This record gives sequence, C-alpha cells and structure tokens, in this order.
Amino acid sequence: MAVFRENPYGAFNFLVSLGGDQGDGSPGSIIGGFSDCSGLGNEVNYSEYRNGNEVFNTPRKVPNTFKNDDVTLKRGLVGATDLFAWVKGVREGVADPRTVSITLLDESRNAVATWTLRRAQPKKWTGPTLAAKGGGEVAMEELVLVHEGLEYK
Repeated sequence: MAVFRENPYGAFNFLVSLGGDQGDGSPGSIIGGFSDCSGLGNEVNYSEYRNGNEVFNTPRKVPNTFKNDDVTLKRGLVGATDLFAWVKGVREGVADPRTVSITLLDESRNAVATWTLRRAQPKKWTGPTLAAKGGGEVAMEELVLVHEGLEYK
C-alpha cells in the first residue's frame, strides 16, 4: 500500500473492479478499462447545540449523519454491454448491489491505495455524444454509482 514519498502519485494509473460478472479487476478480467473516476468523497453533517449557560455565544457543532458522494466512471465505448445491462437490470427491479473497488497504482503498477464502495448500485448511465464533424473524439459512456459506504486503505 501507500508509502510516504516526496512526489505525489500520478492519477492516471488505476484499476476499477465492478464485482459481479465483471470480475475482480485483475488483468484479463476487465471488460474495457476506465479513463476517468471522480466523486470519491463523503460529507459529515453537523447539528448545532448550545446550552443556555454556555460561556460563548456560539453553538457547538455536533457531528451526526454523513452522506457519500456519487462516483462517476467514464470509459471509451468498446462494444461491451455490461454497464448498460447492470443499469437495465436495476431499472427492471432486480437489485444488484456490488462491492466496487478503485485501486491507484504507482509507476511500477503496484497497488498503493484502494477505495472500496460498499453496496454500490448504478444511478445513471449516459451514452456517447455522436457528431458527424471532422473531430477525432472517442465515443464515451458514463456510469454514475451510488453507494452505502466508502473505505480507504
């Protein structure tokens, strides 16, 4: 795992494991790699509380619930229907929560950090924007996940 060093790790070398039929994220079991991963985070909510006999006229901040940010994954359209099939299944009433992990790799492709999403489920799938102009853009698909917990190690 992560070892302290002077230079930060690059954000361009990572593996995504979607669990289920997509495998564990190891080489050879991935159906199309992802080019972008964003939204790894959470936010703690606070309640304000103040006793009537407090010395200071400001309320205390008492932590209570927290919420997890949605995670967005993007990849080039490679002809695999796995992401859309997952969304379609959930849309048709088949709950399919999965353990999803995102692993950051160093320059030698050794794992240095892993974020694990507990009970992740698809929230939104977006297909590619198609345009018949002379650009060289890649057709991309995007998957937004909701989850019930974020672990980091």
